[in-house]
Amino acid sequence: MDALFDAINVRDLLSTSDLRDPTAPLSAPDLRLLITRLESHSLQIKSKVKSYILAHHSDFSSLFSLCNDAVSRTDQINQCLLDLLALVSDSPIDGEIREIVEELSGKMKEAREKREILELVRIIVGISERLGGIKEGVKNGRLRLAAVDIRDLKKILRIGDEEEREPVVYGLLRKEWLDCFEEIQEMLVKFVENAVQFEPDSSIVRVKYRLSVDGIAGVVDLHSVLDSMEVIGILDYGFAKVADQMIKHVIIPVVKKGSSISSMEDLKDVSKEMTEAILKILSTSNPMVDVDGEIIYSRIIQVINFVCKCICFENPSWIRCFGRLTWPRISELVISNFLSKAVPEDASKLAGFQKIIKDTYEFETALKEMAFISASDSTDQKLSNFAENVELHFASRKKIEILAKARNLLLQCDFTIPQEYTRKGHPMKNSGTAVNYYEHVVDLLFLSERCLVSKAATQLMDLVHQTLKDICLSSPRVALEFYHAARDAILLYEAVVPVKLERQLDGVNQVAVLMHNDCFYLSQEILGLAFEYRSDFPISIKEHAVFVDLAPRFQVMAEEILQRQIQLVISNLKEAIDGADGFQNTHQAQQFESAKFSIDQVVFILEKVHIIWEPLLLPSTYKKSLCMVLESVFSRITKDILLLDDMAAEETLQLQRLIHLMLESISSLMESLSTVIQKERPGEYHTSLVDDLIPSLRKIRKVAELLDMPLKSITTAWQSGELISIGFTMLEVKDFIKAIFTDSPLRKECLWRIENVGL
Repeated sequence: MDALFDAINVRDLLSTSDLRDPTAPLSAPDLRLLITRLESHSLQIKSKVKSYILAHHSDFSSLFSLCNDAVSRTDQINQCLLDLLALVSDSPIDGEIREIVEELSGKMKEAREKREILELVRIIVGISERLGGIKEGVKNGRLRLAAVDIRDLKKILRIGDEEEREPVVYGLLRKEWLDCFEEIQEMLVKFVENAVQFEPDSSIVRVKYRLSVDGIAGVVDLHSVLDSMEVIGILDYGFAKVADQMIKHVIIPVVKKGSSISSMEDLKDVSKEMTEAILKILSTSNPMVDVDGEIIYSRIIQVINFVCKCICFENPSWIRCFGRLTWPRISELVISNFLSKAVPEDASKLAGFQKIIKDTYEFETALKEMAFISASDSTDQKLSNFAENVELHFASRKKIEILAKARNLLLQCDFTIPQEYTRKGHPMKNSGTAVNYYEHVVDLLFLSERCLVSKAATQLMDLVHQTLKDICLSSPRVALEFYHAARDAILLYEAVVPVKLERQLDGVNQVAVLMHNDCFYLSQEILGLAFEYRSDFPISIKEHAVFVDLAPRFQVMAEEILQRQIQLVISNLKEAIDGADGFQNTHQAQQFESAKFSIDQVVFILEKVHIIWEPLLLPSTYKKSLCMVLESVFSRITKDILLLDDMAAEETLQLQRLIHLMLESISSLMESLSTVIQKERPGEYHTSLVDDLIPSLRKIRKVAELLDMPLKSITTAWQSGELISIGFTMLEVKDFIKAIFTDSPLRKECLWRIENVGL
């Protein structure tokens, strides 16, 4: 049968000669031949099919019968379904079925919930029984088992991980667990306190290994107590008090007083088990003066060995816990009482500190081997870190000492000046040997002058110079600290002295002038520091060592103090001149006395300034400052007189008298000013130079002349340009003439001539 379905190859139906060229079209004879052969082949196929069917007739009959049965059964099922649908549609059975199913689901859910509740109740009862068992176990001395149950129930009850809307019973169970936890914690801590006893009077630490407490049956051993504490996670809490007492009663005497250590163990006679251990602190009557690091470290090791063996039972985790509680305080005690004191006083002795560095490293290595400190945590290596950085500690301590010394000398200096120095004819002026009276007359580096400064300023610069010399001999790290110390010491003057002398700076006095000199002197010294020391500084800080930036600060401070003094003097002079009431009506006795009193006040203030300033200020500064003050006085008095709108003949004489009185009274002051100018410009005409420095001096002298000068002479002086050269204005001259001379044709003519000069 398979042969019937084989593919027909057309090429087989044609002659071979026709296949030479596959692309050539078939001829009509070829097509007829092909049709004939296809018909023949078709007949063959039909014959074969018929023969096959006849040969398998029974098989085909059974197949058709089976198909007929399947169709019949399908019709029957279809009819049954139709009948069922008709039945269902006629009766509401589906509703009943749904109700039954829902009821069944509810019953099953209720049963499942009851099973869950029963399971929960069983768990709650079990937890409650375990909590009760914990209390019973504690009473019977089964601390380890009780601790394990506490730990397990903490996870079951999710302590610390509570959720909202939980059953109330969970809260009750947690509260009961907390009560059990606190009870066992208190019990375990009490065991530890009873086990490790400190007896300060006898200098003994006693460790007992067999313990009994009221309410606990039997005897409990210390190891079991510590094991239980570790299980429930309160080992730190349990060791806290013991660690604190160990520091207080053992470590502090060893480190601070040099106490030695001895230990001994008591053994039972029968069981040969250790019942207690004793650590004895042997105090010394002579506290250590020269501290030996090796001895201190060995004694601390003895104490820690006792702790590791007799308290922590050589358990690494317990030892590490005790170390975390005590090591920070032990290391601080060693640093403050030994290492910091062992830092050399002199940079040349730094090499001798190497043995202490070696002992410190070996000490920490031993502690790491005992697991007392961490082998990987660098924060536990405080002692070796401190010792290795001894240069910085040395420099830091020296810096603190330098700044403390600078601060003390600034605070202790009283800025007083010997009376001999301020008297007329002071040593600097006459003999140049002021050192005999006051040793702090200094030469200025960049000026060919000398000035008086405070003891604080000279001592401060001496300290700075010494510090800079130490920089030249120090290592780079130490030199850098010294450099900052020198800068900070200089800046301390700026921070301390103005605050200390605040009240004196509000008045005109020697202290303020002395502080001005200090600031000027410091600015000069600061400018010279780099030139003097920079070449000898270590190479690493040559580029960073700068002082020149500090000089302008002190220059500004000096100028501010000086200007403040000048303004205070000018303010006092203005107040004194205000008392003259504009020099009006001086022909009246009372007004003249008032004006004369004001002039006396002005003279007094100027003389006081002369006495204070001349001995202390640099000559150039004294000249500049005094000229500013005198200019303000003369210009104010001149202005007030020229503003008078009416002057009687007698009044002009009185005003002239007051001017002459004032100029005569300050003759010594003017002489001192001329002396300064003479030293600056020898061979020149000094009176003319004084007039140039104080323009209003010429003007007030001319006012005194004008007060008794005829009208025509005044006019001639204006026309000649004399008054203009002195500083008079046309309006001042016209008002002056109107105030002195009554209205007349001559006055009008003179005023016209004044107005029309040059026409």
